[in-house]
Amino acid sequence: MDQHDREARAEQARGIAADLGERGIAAIAVTWVDTSGVTRVKTVPTARLGHAAAWGIGASPVFDVYLVDDSAVTGRFAGGPAGDLRLHPDLDRLTALAAQPGWAWAPADRYQQDGTPHPGDPRLLAQQAVTRLADTGLTAQVAFEVEWCVSRGDGDEFVPASSGPAYGMARLVELPDYLRGVLEALSAQGIAVEQLHPEYAVGQFEVSVAATDPVGAADLLVLVRETLRAVGHRHGLRTTFAPKVVAGGVGNGGHVHLSLWRDGTNLMSDGDGWHGLTELAEAFGGGILDRLPGLLAIGAPSVASYLRLVPSHWAGPYRCWGWENREAALRLVSGEAGHGQRAANLEVKCFDGAANPYLVVAGLLAAGTAGIAEQAALPEPIQVDPASLPEGTVQRLPASLGEAATAFEADPALRKAFGEELVDTVLTVRRGELALFDGLSAEEVVARTRWRY
Repeated sequence: MDQHDREARAEQARGIAADLGERGIAAIAVTWVDTSGVTRVKTVPTARLGHAAAWGIGASPVFDVYLVDDSAVTGRFAGGPAGDLRLHPDLDRLTALAAQPGWAWAPADRYQQDGTPHPGDPRLLAQQAVTRLADTGLTAQVAFEVEWCVSRGDGDEFVPASSGPAYGMARLVELPDYLRGVLEALSAQGIAVEQLHPEYAVGQFEVSVAATDPVGAADLLVLVRETLRAVGHRHGLRTTFAPKVVAGGVGNGGHVHLSLWRDGTNLMSDGDGWHGLTELAEAFGGGILDRLPGLLAIGAPSVASYLRLVPSHWAGPYRCWGWENREAALRLVSGEAGHGQRAANLEVKCFDGAANPYLVVAGLLAAGTAGIAEQAALPEPIQVDPASLPEGTVQRLPASLGEAATAFEADPALRKAFGEELVDTVLTVRRGELALFDGLSAEEVVARTRWRY
């Protein structure tokens, strides 16, 4: 980032700040997501937006090695009290917050003091993955599903805010004002909601938003989650996106939908491969499927994640794919008849709400791009619950965070894409959390993570 870039950012920010001031917006929340999946924030008054855009907001690099309980570990490249990074808000993503009057939000890119990109920044890594895919003449569209649970009051015990049947209309009857408030707030922020519905667990809901560019989809996930949290607070509800809310119950997934495009054409349909996949789309999907064990260290990053990732719960714990198979880790969604060009996509079902969305985008695009380079192929699809097949027919994905971390460390394509510094930081945090929760019961793990996400 040179002086010209700084001046251009400052000029753009001053115009935005003037408009925000006229609208009564006093401050901007500038967020980043740490390695453990927690969204962190620094704020600036609206009048300081120009300075923040040009010169950044100071933040310690130690946040890279924060664990989910706010303790910190030390790796080869991150940790300790020394150093400083600069948070530069992305002005193009800046959004006035409907459920927090007087506030706006923007995601941050983190740079070092000399203006060079911080090599441990997940959002910049995701942008690099998009660029590498573009170098092959391809683009991707991404959408995150958001599952969450709401509890009455602000206590640490989970008290479901609705108790009607799974997917039941009774839940809408129980919380009509809250759910209308969710839709109104998202709409006021320009977010295109495709559907909202009750989910399986008590007090659980899901919202789906329209697909967009990969980094934009990760930004959108952060914005949607914090909007849900704010709307819930205004209605006296406590919100959690944790992978497990009640031990033994159904947790919050973080399913990711991806489609691959070239020259305005969706390559997930109208091809000669399995269920209409094109050759490039199959190679892209094959690259992801091959690397799912290592990708779990990114998409299922918590000890609690593996309490959710169990068979026959639509969590995708087996390394297989299938056409519209909700028990497969990778599901091909073909879309309604005649609309495959618009709707066809691959859904990754084994990820959850603890994941850093920027790391998820970076990991999936790196895996898919590697698959294209390798001309990977998908095996025969599985069209039944893989748990019903004879043992050994389908590979089980890692059943613990330790196994996933080992697979991530051993994957050359992921190591190359993430770089030595970020690989070490991810592994340091994952192994730090393994030590943090070592020997605890499932109930204790859930209690300590329930309100951290």
